[in-house]
Amino acid sequence: MSTIKRILVAGGAGFLGSHLCERLVDQGHDVICLDNFFTSQKTNVTHLLGKPNFELVRHDVVAPILLEVDEIYNLACPAAPGHYQYNPIKTMKTSIQGSINLLGMAKRCNAKIFQASTSEVYGDPEVHPQPESYRGSVNPIGVRACYDEGKRAAETLFFDYHRVHKTKIRIARIFNTYGPRMHPFDGRVVSNFIVQALSGKDVTIFGDGSQTRSFCYRDDLVEGFVRLMDAPDEVTGPINLGNQGEYTIKELAELTLDIVGSKSKLIYKPLPPDDPTRRRPDITLAKKHLGWEPKIPLREGLTKTIDWFRNINLETYRPPTPNH
Repeated sequence: MSTIKRILVAGGAGFLGSHLCERLVDQGHDVICLDNFFTSQKTNVTHLLGKPNFELVRHDVVAPILLEVDEIYNLACPAAPGHYQYNPIKTMKTSIQGSINLLGMAKRCNAKIFQASTSEVYGDPEVHPQPESYRGSVNPIGVRACYDEGKRAAETLFFDYHRVHKTKIRIARIFNTYGPRMHPFDGRVVSNFIVQALSGKDVTIFGDGSQTRSFCYRDDLVEGFVRLMDAPDEVTGPINLGNQGEYTIKELAELTLDIVGSKSKLIYKPLPPDDPTRRRPDITLAKKHLGWEPKIPLREGLTKTIDWFRNINLETYRPPTPNH
């Protein structure tokens, strides 16, 4: 018989957070969703509000909060460049002060705590694919540094709490993820391509389109989250979670147009600063320790995502930030 746990999901109304909340609620756990709704949508969790084991709290993790919990998932941080560059100082505060507040809660409650880190800790990698042992190539003063270095500092804090206070930590390094409930104006390549293709506008590729990414469908990723949290305590991570399939940005654009059935043209614009040229995870550790690897191929996941985008009303989403 499974034990019912009280679980806090910070950033729980976001793209991934809402799916994680859904999964944990369905498992019967008592779930507290904490969110300040900067980049998330209340509509992502509206269907959970009537559930007796779900609570929604509007709160910013930069400010302290006192709760009694058994597990904490920290997904609180804007993750798309247009969003995290909008207020870079706040982004850094969210990663660092938010982590300090949640780690303090974990220490006090003797709770397990999960950190949603990122492949951005590897920067523009000189090693390919990227194993967890690779220390990265990050520009500490670039426009992406508020996110990259914020997440690197958060990992430092997690391991210091683990070493000093024996806090039970889990760190996942998330590679590009997509799926229903992505914010249509988040500036990420998948959502950009889909919105442009569905509206018949030109599809914008930054650079020459030869840069690569690996795209993991959200259901696969949430499965990895839960497996990592449930793993033995010696499995602290960091563990890469992502899809090993590697696609050029141009291939992604062409596949999107094919599924949509769009006649949109591809246009090319200059590559933003510090944009990584290659990105693909080495998931050896995830396979070994979690028995995890992605199951959903890109065409299948993209088709599901496009179907969702076809049925949303873009006017119900806040428009992009000025840095979009």
